[in-house]
Amino acid sequence: MTDRRQLANAIRFLSMDAVQRANSGHPGMPMGMADIAEVLFNDYLKHNPANPQWWDRDRFVVSNGHGSMLLYSVLHLSGYGVSLDDLKNFRQLHSPTPGHPEYGEAPGVETTTGPLGQGLANGVGMALAEKLLAARFNTDDLTLVDHTTWVFAGDGCLMEGISHEACSLAGTLGLGKLVVFYDDNGISIDGEVEGWFTDDTPARFRAYGWQVIEAVDGHDPVTIDEAIRTARSNPRQPTLICCKTTIGFGSPGKAGTAATHGAPLGDDEIAATREALDWPHAPFEVPDEIRSGWDARAAGQEREQQWQATWRSYRESRPEQAGEFERRMNNDLPEDFEDRFVEALMAMQADDSKVATRKASTMALETMAKALPEMLGGSADLTGSNNTNWSGSIDVNDDPARGNYIYYGVREFGMTAMANGLALHGGFIPYTGTFLVFSDYARNAVRMSALIPTGAIHVYTHDSIGLGEDGPTHQPIEHLASLRLIPNLEVWRPCDKVETLAAWGAAVARRNGPTALVLTRQGLPHQDRTEDQVVDIVRGGYVLRDPEQGQPQALIMASGSEVSLAMDAAEILDAEGVHVRVVSMPNPDFFEAQDPRYRDTVLPPSLTARVAVEAGVTRYWRPLVGDAGRVIGIDHFGASAPAEQLFAEFGLTAGAVASAVRELIGAG
Repeated sequence: MTDRRQLANAIRFLSMDAVQRANSGHPGMPMGMADIAEVLFNDYLKHNPANPQWWDRDRFVVSNGHGSMLLYSVLHLSGYGVSLDDLKNFRQLHSPTPGHPEYGEAPGVETTTGPLGQGLANGVGMALAEKLLAARFNTDDLTLVDHTTWVFAGDGCLMEGISHEACSLAGTLGLGKLVVFYDDNGISIDGEVEGWFTDDTPARFRAYGWQVIEAVDGHDPVTIDEAIRTARSNPRQPTLICCKTTIGFGSPGKAGTAATHGAPLGDDEIAATREALDWPHAPFEVPDEIRSGWDARAAGQEREQQWQATWRSYRESRPEQAGEFERRMNNDLPEDFEDRFVEALMAMQADDSKVATRKASTMALETMAKALPEMLGGSADLTGSNNTNWSGSIDVNDDPARGNYIYYGVREFGMTAMANGLALHGGFIPYTGTFLVFSDYARNAVRMSALIPTGAIHVYTHDSIGLGEDGPTHQPIEHLASLRLIPNLEVWRPCDKVETLAAWGAAVARRNGPTALVLTRQGLPHQDRTEDQVVDIVRGGYVLRDPEQGQPQALIMASGSEVSLAMDAAEILDAEGVHVRVVSMPNPDFFEAQDPRYRDTVLPPSLTARVAVEAGVTRYWRPLVGDAGRVIGIDHFGASAPAEQLFAEFGLTAGAVASAVRELIGAG
């Protein structure tokens, strides 16, 4: 049998050689955690390199993503489609081996990591997905879902606040198939962490409700094996395995120091390490016997074939459940979903009631969630305010088999990163909820949902000064524009219940990125529309009102609650003989992506008298109104007062909009 240390050394030298060749990267973590990875991959990880998307595979997440060469090395060695040339092109343009792991770039990469702690939170979401799917689909005689989520995390991951949020909730949820290896090497970029990280980490995780295995020698395969066995024997609690390791293990001159963390070792030090670890092979050379010791293709194929036999029996004995499981894991919508959605949309258009769009969101959920059992909602302690629950909501803690709602507590960042993990795992469409102003707390996870990308849906309510008396600390001013700046994030701000349902429909149908739904606290009037106008909502912008006679002299565009202001302003002007078009823009960026001919029918280039109105910063709208146009908004913080007083105080009124139009056309 090949020496285990030499198997681990293959990771070490592929990693240090790749970093050296790139003249950039982090060799210390792969060298320090190589022995742990060797035991995990060769003795425990359930996977098939020939089918990286096998539904019942274990999930392996490198939360300390700067150590990406460890991941690329083990994927290459165990038989995934990551070639030696890919390793040689580490951190190079268009290479599938970027500086931090990126989902979709290389097979076997389960999520995009790098911002520390987020991979750990993604892992919590993945483990929750496994638990809920197992409870829903496993039977007494057939186990369809049975896999573990393994996470590598470092000191930095555990310093980040998101680790507190996600790991605290993981203990409460009893995620017994979540195992985290804590790389306790005592080093971060600035040096020895004892100057800024003296937490009693084992006590902290025990307080969360985790099983904690302390003082594991991260370089001893026997001790690592014993820790993993203990972790797997506890189905009720997630496990933290505290591994004492040496960063840059094997480097005679730099091991145990920050010098190995984020820079190449240098040719001389690599040569010395080769001698110290008895690795006489050239750069990127791995002997056949070591490759053979790593090759997981045959074992992986056998494991999946065993599962496929279970899957065939399941399909034969429970065809309806099997069909639902397959549809959900393939991220397919039901065949009749579109027809049911259009029917619901037209029915809602026939209802002229006035409601807040946060309430309209609940109405939309009643339609969506009944048709889509994979919808898994939650809120950061604002369920009653965000209206993210519906009549069929069931707490996942109360009934995992039917549970579809998560009470996340005050954990905006952790909630959003967990939702990313839930979406990546498959089988769920996760949606989250908080106030728009608190999207700042979650912002980096929102950004990651767009970068990965995931189909997570982020519900943000209390979207403007319209929330009123809570004052400027809770009144978002810049947040809407800020979210719109995130590439690949679709941001919808509907003006009534019909646009809200349309936005929800676009969100659940989306598979190549996340969606933000931005909703009001205050009630909004229903807008009359033709059937064609209802259909055009999903274009992101459409003509809501044109003058009954004559061509429009000016154009008012708005989103959300300000659409009703625009409509009222148009009525005022119409009584004066001024003809005005009103354009509702629930998603201006999506509108901008439409065919130019459609855009020009909505915003004719010749119609330069344009006013945009939105209760937020004005800069975003200036390109749409042009040099000759006006933007009415708020470029300062709000105040504490009833909403109607604030709108009047800050000039967000139909009269102000009408005055701006008059000035532009020289009327009055």
